[in-house]
Amino acid sequence: MKLRIDSKYIPLLASAVVLIGLYGAGCVALGDRGFMSLKVIIDLFSENSYLGIAAIGATFVILSGGIDLSVGSIVALSGTLIAVLCFNPALNPQAGPMAQLLPAEWLPLDPKIAICIVLVLGALFGMVMGCLIHFFKLPAFLVTLGGMFLARGLAFMVRVNPLAIKHPFYDVTVKQTLRIDIGHGLHIPLHMLCFLGLFVVALYVAHFRKFGRNVYAIGGSEESARLMGLPVAKTRILVYTFAGFCSAFAGVAYTFAITQAKSADVGIGLELDAIAAVVIGGTLLSGGVGFLSGTMIGVLIFGLIPALINYRSNFSPWWTKIIVGALVLLFLLLQNFVTAASRSKRKTG
Repeated sequence: MKLRIDSKYIPLLASAVVLIGLYGAGCVALGDRGFMSLKVIIDLFSENSYLGIAAIGATFVILSGGIDLSVGSIVALSGTLIAVLCFNPALNPQAGPMAQLLPAEWLPLDPKIAICIVLVLGALFGMVMGCLIHFFKLPAFLVTLGGMFLARGLAFMVRVNPLAIKHPFYDVTVKQTLRIDIGHGLHIPLHMLCFLGLFVVALYVAHFRKFGRNVYAIGGSEESARLMGLPVAKTRILVYTFAGFCSAFAGVAYTFAITQAKSADVGIGLELDAIAAVVIGGTLLSGGVGFLSGTMIGVLIFGLIPALINYRSNFSPWWTKIIVGALVLLFLLLQNFVTAASRSKRKTG
């Protein structure tokens, strides 16, 4: 009996093979240095949590046939805004323009309120871009490029120099209370829990809810989706709203991971990293084909490469970019092959 694999699963399987191959090679070459330890796996998820959160939003956008270049800037804006809103001006009057604009009695805000504010602002930012893209028929590339510059500029308006977050919520609740201790001195931090939790929710929405099916349909063929009576406008706007929320959530996760200092220059290039992780995970840039599980694999590959290089101290860090670039090009070629094979199959069928 001949085993046949649907062409849409080929990029996903290729991503899984790359991930297993990289980790297997690391275990063989670096097993004596502790590469096979549970700590390495936890660090792999933990250190790439905010990239993973951003990549989840980018996956929905790319599945719908769009693109989002504002990810890194919204991450920076969210992080700096939380740092300023949670800052006590009595400790340092030079908090930045935003702190000087707000009444002194408003600051510092409770971090939970500040987090809710930036999540809502991120979602609204994405919603506005989605409306511009859909109702004015503007290219998603240019709209989100404008959003990238706008959010980055706002981040520098909020705060130019690094600003540390000093609050019991971060110092005690985030670092000690809201984490899972698993023994042997290891624990699962809050930002990793946020990543895994969002992934489970997004996986369910993408594959088991009507909204997810609409996203796939629009990415496959917007005209066909419209003829089928699907809510194209609502779905596209919700996709960019969710992507903006994910970008802001990635900024929140970044503050959980690194509380020492926040500045407006963080997240530069993160949008490209997120897109690269999605592509390496097997999602077609043309839209309509891809899996959230593939994005998870892409994020892990993206984090595994520098981990392997760091263990090999004689390797230059620039090898990370070289290998990731080569993988992106290879997966683009694979996507082209899959698309051509699918068209050929439809013609012969």
